[in-house]
Amino acid sequence: MESILFPVLSLGGTGLAMGLFLAYASKKFEVKVDEKVEAIQGILPGINCGACGYPGCSGYAEAIALNGAEITSCSPGGPSVAAEIAKLMGASVDLSGPKMVAKLLCGGDCTRTTKTYKFEGELTTCEAINLYAGGDKSCKYGCLGYGDCSKVCPVNAITVTEKGIVSINEEKCVSCKKCVTACPKHILEMLPINKRVVVTCFSKDKGAIARKACVVACIGCGICQKSCPVNAIEIENNVAKIDPEKCVECGLCAVKCPTKAINSEVKEIKKAEIIEEKCIGCTACARVCPMKCIEGEVKQKHKIDQSKCIGCQLCYEKCKFSAIKINVQNIK
Repeated sequence: MESILFPVLSLGGTGLAMGLFLAYASKKFEVKVDEKVEAIQGILPGINCGACGYPGCSGYAEAIALNGAEITSCSPGGPSVAAEIAKLMGASVDLSGPKMVAKLLCGGDCTRTTKTYKFEGELTTCEAINLYAGGDKSCKYGCLGYGDCSKVCPVNAITVTEKGIVSINEEKCVSCKKCVTACPKHILEMLPINKRVVVTCFSKDKGAIARKACVVACIGCGICQKSCPVNAIEIENNVAKIDPEKCVECGLCAVKCPTKAINSEVKEIKKAEIIEEKCIGCTACARVCPMKCIEGEVKQKHKIDQSKCIGCQLCYEKCKFSAIKINVQNIK
């Protein structure tokens, strides 16, 4: 009995002593966390995506509370989280900017491009396939469709379709930019969610070569650039590029594009209309209209030819007398 009792008491005493020591040490060497840090961390979404530039939500919370870091850097949280943090910190914040989301600058799925070889290796990732002659698709600039971007997306907003190309759920996107970094082709770009006219091509090849590789390739013809009423399009390295700050989403470039390399998701038709009782006939609207669809002499009521109007809203912005309204009709 004594041979058992002694070891039990010895182990129990040792455990008790260690427990008391650890309890003392936890109090003695306790690292106190700032209350604001904990409060901010509770507001943040907890995704730990790193889009803010700090090591997770806890690192970002500490940077805000202790170092005065930018309050609006949490892309997943968006304006609502920024507003809560601003309220907690007693600061003001500009939340007027649109949400930024990842958009794919490629329309070349397997029905529009061809496979140049069959890869039989075990490691089937975009990064690995890209090492072999720039990928297995005829277009060396296009989406490879092996889903490196979808694998790093923290909210499952990216999928690979049956046609071998990426599809992005913009409502789910939290703007973490992980997919942008993961793509070896660099064809994912952060753009405003409210911009619905996008050039879905990234090929830098000349027209004939690009079109041979993909039927919806941009051939750098410049038709879109010439037809844009607000000069929002430039041709760089044989491919069109739309400036989202200038684009008014009239959709004219998408209509004019001969290869359908510009994707327009505009779901409504906008038409300008003169409010006759307010119009003084100053002709300011007519002078800025790119389609020359506004008629009327000086000091006479103007009229707009609805068949020509593209809804660019330049006349609406120019009119100083609020004599123009924009009618919106949804496309069914």
